[in-house]
Amino acid sequence: MASLIKEFEHLEIPLEEIKSATNNFDNSKVIGKGGFGKVYVGEVSHSKGRNMVAIKRLDSKLGQGGPEFLKEITMLSCYTHENLISLLGFCNQEDEMILLYEYASNGSLDRHLGDTTLTWRQRIKICLDAAKGLSYLHDPNGAHQRVLHCDIKSANILLDDQWNGKVSDFGLSKIGPANQQNSFIVTNALGTFGYCDPLFMETYSLTKESDVYSFGVVLFEVLCGVLCFQYGTAGQFNVLVPMWKKKYKQNKIDEIVFPDIRQPMDQKALETFSDIAYQCLHKCRKERPVMAEVVEKLEMALESQEASEGKEWIIRTMVPPLNYTSEAELNILLCKGVLLNGGTTWFSLNDNEEHCVMISIADCLIHNANDHNISRYKSDCNSRFSMSYSTNGDKFQTHVRTRMLSPRITYIVNIVFKFLSETQQRKGGCIDLKYKIAGERNYSTVYLANKREDDWLVAELCYFISDRTSVDLEIMFDYHKSHIVVEGIEFRPLEKAGNEVLEDEKVDTQPISDEDTYWEKILPNDYEDIIKWSKDSEQWTTKKELYFILRKGFLVNNDELTGPSLFRRPESAVVAGSETGGGE
Repeated sequence: MASLIKEFEHLEIPLEEIKSATNNFDNSKVIGKGGFGKVYVGEVSHSKGRNMVAIKRLDSKLGQGGPEFLKEITMLSCYTHENLISLLGFCNQEDEMILLYEYASNGSLDRHLGDTTLTWRQRIKICLDAAKGLSYLHDPNGAHQRVLHCDIKSANILLDDQWNGKVSDFGLSKIGPANQQNSFIVTNALGTFGYCDPLFMETYSLTKESDVYSFGVVLFEVLCGVLCFQYGTAGQFNVLVPMWKKKYKQNKIDEIVFPDIRQPMDQKALETFSDIAYQCLHKCRKERPVMAEVVEKLEMALESQEASEGKEWIIRTMVPPLNYTSEAELNILLCKGVLLNGGTTWFSLNDNEEHCVMISIADCLIHNANDHNISRYKSDCNSRFSMSYSTNGDKFQTHVRTRMLSPRITYIVNIVFKFLSETQQRKGGCIDLKYKIAGERNYSTVYLANKREDDWLVAELCYFISDRTSVDLEIMFDYHKSHIVVEGIEFRPLEKAGNEVLEDEKVDTQPISDEDTYWEKILPNDYEDIIKWSKDSEQWTTKKELYFILRKGFLVNNDELTGPSLFRRPESAVVAGSETGGGE
């Protein structure tokens, strides 16, 4: 074992430091115990810094020896994922076998099953996190072999301070080839009674589907708010899984759902969650889903729950409260648009029932410590909000947060504004505004804007694909020549190209919008300089043809792009969001 340990010596922590962190393994530092020994908490320096860690002290008297110790080190050093607990170090001095992990401050999932403050949305999210970790073990990227955990249970799913779920405890895990559809391992690793694949007792073999069965038990525990086993009055050990499966087949799932889940459960989310949980418990291994499918179904359940909570929040925060008698009538109102959240958020649905959201500048503007000029706020009867903000050509910064987006679609981030000059406002269309997204190195420039029906101008800043319903985005705007009045920052779903058609790489000059009729007014004065940025040397013969090249967009030649960013512009970014630095 010494030669193998030497391979990981960069992770080794001196025993004296561990004793100091735990007060010589004082019981006051114990945060858990099990079949392996005790777990302590303490502050230790390690390869990633110095912070609180979980310190697992293996006890050889309890059957924990060198193989289990080495397996944990090997596994967690080679397999890293945000939903697997991280190994930070180990100690193998003076006959001690000690493992140091990232500290999951909220403990293990089994302790929170009956917690009435753990919401249904949080429960789905924790299960999704753990499913992602287990899916990674079953189908790792690269040259790694497949890992069978062999002891999936709620006690081995740990929760950090943000309630993110992480799979832990690889002492019983087995490694098999990843290039085979089924990894079949004969073993004496039983796992934990109640969670163990029932076919194990018949075949003494485990497959990745055995982990899937155990995970299905965890899903039902989370749904029902109790462990999968109970001790009877006579001391007998009762497993609840058969009863849970029976209630599901009888379509009586409501009878076993934890009654104290805090917020309403979306029915579609409940059905999706319980369906995949039951499928995991099929006796026939071939009938069980792979973990990638479990991840997909849990993502669907979470999206349904978030959408349901979002609609409840919309109804609760409408300003003023609206009267409606049916879901259809509510949707009609939402398509027209409503004010929410104390009048600081404008929300509407597009034709595809995707969420369109605009945040008032008054709600997202970051005030400079030296800026006390309240007179910059203006009232406009045509604005959707009570107040807009005059920039006076100065720098300004916004911090936009919303949880009302539709998941998994492409959004355009727009700035909505007017020119302070009536002459410029009548002309419209052209603006020279530099901006950058937090995390980007260089400024980008927006040149073109479209006019809304209510005379406000809309300019595209960037694009991104929504992962969840929420987004947190900071945008910095530089000094600008034109004095503008900002209404807000808008998140609008990207519409499918309709009449923007290219045939044989020739520009179709059919008007794209009403503004295109006045293309000469909108064409920027420095169009010749702009077209020089084109990476592919765009060809044009008339100003109108050039306008439509700019309107559709082109790839900019820029050698100063920074590293990957959450907020990405598509390769054919429209000039209204053209890149002069930062981004991709």
